[in-house]
Amino acid sequence: MTYEFILKFAIPSDLDGEVLETSLYESGCDDALIGIGLKGRLALEFAREAASAQQAITSAMADVKRAIPDARLIEVGPDLVGVTDIAELLVFTRQNMRKLVQSHLATFPLPLHEGRASLWHLSEVLDWFQAHQRRQVDSALCEVARVCMQANVARESRRVPTEQIRHFNDVLAS
Repeated sequence: MTYEFILKFAIPSDLDGEVLETSLYESGCDDALIGIGLKGRLALEFAREAASAQQAITSAMADVKRAIPDARLIEVGPDLVGVTDIAELLVFTRQNMRKLVQSHLATFPLPLHEGRASLWHLSEVLDWFQAHQRRQVDSALCEVARVCMQANVARESRRVPTEQIRHFNDVLAS
């Protein structure tokens, strides 16, 4: 199966673009479109064949790290989405999507960030659409979104001491 996803990295800003491209290709990233727009940043849009989304994403991450050992993962996508992103993905208007969220506050997933532009984990939104709206969603997209969320949460959790994670989990569970 082919899985489509994006990896974003912070990289040393002194890397030559041509050398970078060659190194990524030789390390196994020949199935990615490379974006080097902002100095010190790298985005790779993959279409990788693998037995699972987890295998596709983790192998791509390893390939990038092999090519650029100092690369630091910023984000794995698709994961964080706003109302407009969800609407585009599910072919709704932004207004209809906003109304749907507002009219289902009790069951719609809680946002990761709530404010002028709220953000949700795509995986949770897709699960909600399948369970509460009986809407068919591409299974590969669901799998990729779930693995992307797990990778991003794991990356973020490395910034917090383990004992603090346990403490907050205990507080949230009670």
